[in-house]
Amino acid sequence: MTSRWALARHPVAIAGALITTASAAVFIALIIAIFAGLFEHNPYAGLVIFVAIPAIFVFGLLLIPLGMWLEQRRLRLRPDQTADWPVFDFRRASVRRTALAITALTAANVVIILLAGYGSLHWMESPQFCGQVCHTPMHPQFTAWSGATHGRVACADCHISEGASGFVHAKLNGTRQLLHVMIDRVPKPIPPGAEMPPGAQAQTCGGCHPPGRRPGDLIRTIREYADDEANTETTTTLLMHVGGGTSTPRAIHWHADPAVRIEYVATDEQRQTIPYVKVTDAKGQVKEYRAEDAKDEAIAGGSRHTMDCIDCHNTVGHPIQPTPEKGADLAIASAPASRTLPFARREGLRLLKESYPTQEDGVAAIDRELRKFFASHGSAKPDAVAQTVAAFQDVYRHNVFPAMKVTWGSYPTNRGHVTSNGCIRCHDDSHAAADGSKINGDCEYCHKQLEQAF
Repeated sequence: MTSRWALARHPVAIAGALITTASAAVFIALIIAIFAGLFEHNPYAGLVIFVAIPAIFVFGLLLIPLGMWLEQRRLRLRPDQTADWPVFDFRRASVRRTALAITALTAANVVIILLAGYGSLHWMESPQFCGQVCHTPMHPQFTAWSGATHGRVACADCHISEGASGFVHAKLNGTRQLLHVMIDRVPKPIPPGAEMPPGAQAQTCGGCHPPGRRPGDLIRTIREYADDEANTETTTTLLMHVGGGTSTPRAIHWHADPAVRIEYVATDEQRQTIPYVKVTDAKGQVKEYRAEDAKDEAIAGGSRHTMDCIDCHNTVGHPIQPTPEKGADLAIASAPASRTLPFARREGLRLLKESYPTQEDGVAAIDRELRKFFASHGSAKPDAVAQTVAAFQDVYRHNVFPAMKVTWGSYPTNRGHVTSNGCIRCHDDSHAAADGSKINGDCEYCHKQLEQAF
């Protein structure tokens, strides 16, 4: 009878042993790298170290019994073809040189795999990977992100929450996205907020924006422009009661106070219709509010959520302007578009509102039509014209993506209540509690227009 160890000489079994040994060495090296801090704050580290490498290790282990079975089968079918294990005589210089070369090559392979794994981890968490390599449909989000306030924050820092649940959530979403790309079933446009992890306040936003901070009142100035020849500017200055920490309900960030818990029911996927709100304040007192036309069936059938940062700041990472008017005002307010050019706002807005087959067609039309219009005004300075054209082109590039059917208003912002329901989803004076109290709908509950304050 052939011994079990003799059966392990089949090439498949030997390959399995080598794979298992190499993956074990890589796994140990990566674990040491974790303790050395090389993979700190890297959400993809677990994918390689605790999923990919162990999978390879198990695969190698499975090859060993498979090779032994194949060897046993071969000996049973052809018993005359038996062979002994090769003999390595280390007294011979050639054998020693061969063994040394194999050892050196194995060590080099381990180092190469380690470096490749480390590099791939960094690459997979880069915005270039998310927006330009694997996620072509994410081009609108990538472009909007690159020009936003979070443009230096890596995608994975916001879109993958901490812990095993966050890892699983992100990987399942990634697998689904990959399948949609392969079968060309990517939704157009991609639903707003579809890939944010649960618990954004505590696990994602809270890492950089602690809810205990007290910014107090902040001044915000909104600039808008008319379609007249002078592009007349109108400013609205608001004193925003931002608050923070243990602030009163009159402060906006009271909603993010860790001592307060706000739960609500939404009856639509985008969470724009909220018929029920439950508030547990810092003293543990509970009060439930229902919209005046809310039905029990709708509340029972809706989705329940606990309010966190992205219920209001839902487009902070990838802001698409809600209206072309906002885009035109942005182009002028940020200074590149010159207000000295006659009807600059009107003409730029007219072109931003047009529909074009591709983004390239839109950019070309803005250049052609604006230059043609200003050419009819002989006093227009070439430099001012060039800056204005570039400004409106840049606004268009960051907000309109015909290939993905993304345009103005595709992603409504809940930060405010001018272009979408936003705040008044709840603060509409119609959500009432059993004692008759209501969720305040007064505009000056959270901000005050300074022009009216003096």
